[in-house]
Amino acid sequence: MISAQDVNKLRQMTGAGMMDCKKALTEANGDFEKAIEILRKKGQKVSASRSDKDATEGSVFVKVSDDRKEAVLIALNCETDFVAKNEEFQALGKLIAETAFSGKPETKEALLALKAGELSLNDKIIELVGKIGEKIEVSEYVYMKGEAVVPYIHAGSKLGVLVSLKGVNGKDVTDAGKDVGMQIAAMNPVAVDDKSVDKTIIEKELEIAKAQILAEGKPENMVEKIAQGKLSKFFKENTLLAQAFVKDNSKTVAQYLDSVSKGLTVSEFRRVAIGK
Repeated sequence: MISAQDVNKLRQMTGAGMMDCKKALTEANGDFEKAIEILRKKGQKVSASRSDKDATEGSVFVKVSDDRKEAVLIALNCETDFVAKNEEFQALGKLIAETAFSGKPETKEALLALKAGELSLNDKIIELVGKIGEKIEVSEYVYMKGEAVVPYIHAGSKLGVLVSLKGVNGKDVTDAGKDVGMQIAAMNPVAVDDKSVDKTIIEKELEIAKAQILAEGKPENMVEKIAQGKLSKFFKENTLLAQAFVKDNSKTVAQYLDSVSKGLTVSEFRRVAIGK
């Protein structure tokens, strides 16, 4: 049974009509990702936003080396905003980020096993859960290394980005990195460029495009060519370097970086949101 709450949630996520959302959820047996895909295949105008569908509460925490060549980003979740602002919760988040930076574990599980004093980080979390009475967990852990790694924390500490820049040539590119971090926070690109887009995303976009084209009654011999055109548009709108730069739409992000320093570009990025 699809609830009115679920229908409304899908409507808020996509901007599609109530009845269309209900039909899509019914067809998808309540699976939100499948429902979004169904709406898109039927040509519904669906928001491209991929962020924060089941938002819980918490904060992101970052620790950057003095030379800005490496950094960690942590998302620590809890149940209420009241707890997220609690001093002990904030102190725990900072401790986890600092311990992660010192230990540089390869996985989230390895991070939780690291010792902070006599207790492991996992035990520290359990200890605070016992005090506060809310579920607390590390939902994301990112370690990044590069020529210049720049963090961007969005207002409210609900969303954080790490950007690794290359072609730095000894320059201070902190401001450029923050501008690109703000771009990533706002536009949520799927990859750095078209060459780094996951194959499954490309396949899904082509499948959706072809379904839309056939639904519009276009000749079958034109489907592949039109689908490739739609894919190119997808790359332009959803890959970081090809996106219009939010601070100056006359340039792409790639052009903006090149204007800061010839050859400056992004090697990788990660975007972490509370409730992702």
